[in-house]
Parts: sequence; structure tokens; C-alpha cells
Amino acid sequence: MVAQALFVVGAAVLGLLGALHLAFTFFTPNFEARNPATSAAMRADHPRLTRRTSLWDAWVGFNASHSLGALLFAGVYLLLALGHMAVLRDSMALAWLAPAGGAAYLAIAVRYWFRTPLIGIAVATACFTGAALMLQL
Repeated sequence: MVAQALFVVGAAVLGLLGALHLAFTFFTPNFEARNPATSAAMRADHPRLTRRTSLWDAWVGFNASHSLGALLFAGVYLLLALGHMAVLRDSMALAWLAPAGGAAYLAIAVRYWFRTPLIGIAVATACFTGAALMLQL
């Protein structure tokens, strides 16, 4: 039961971060540059890869897809923990995929993000790791 609760808490934290990130991407100016000229330049320029998108549209798309990835990851582990805990008990690969994914997000957070998502990702990763360890006992 404790392992199940840890999976649920870890997934809920990750899902909350993903949902907030998605809301911030589309419904707030939080990801706008502080210098308006920077946002204007991003809207006017294109990546070398293609001229079919602007750097701004790519920025919004990357943020949106990042949010959806976190939501999908969280959703899968919420569904597994709440409705199919036996699958996690029987598959150490699935049980350890959660802390591995959390550790990957954590490494990115340490290098590129700010404190709030770093703390949330650290909490989720610790929960996932604790749950996977408990399933091995």
C-alpha cells in the first residue's frame, strides 16, 4: 500500500507540474521574454532547420509538447498505481521506468530550469524511487 501511495503522489506531482506548465504556455505571459524585443525577434526569425515556423512558434510548441509528455507520463503511472498495481509489482522494468524518467527530468531541471519545478521533480522522483524500492522487498 505504501508503494502504491508513493506512485500516486509522484505521478500527481508530475501531473500537476505538467498541467501548470501547459496552462502557463497558453493562458499566461509567463513564458514571454522580459525584454519585448526578444519575443519580437523570436516571432520574426526562423530556425535554420526550416522557414515554415518561427522561433516563437517552435518555443510555444516545445513548451506544449513538454507539458503533454509530463501529463502522459503522470497519467500512465496514476492509472497503473490506482487500477493495475499488480502490473507494477510484476514488472520491475515498469516500476523502475518511473524513477528513471524522473531522474532524467531531474537532470534537465538541475541544468536548465528554476527552483520550483526542480523541487517538484525531485519530490516526484523520490516518491517513484521509494515505490520501486519497496516493490523489490
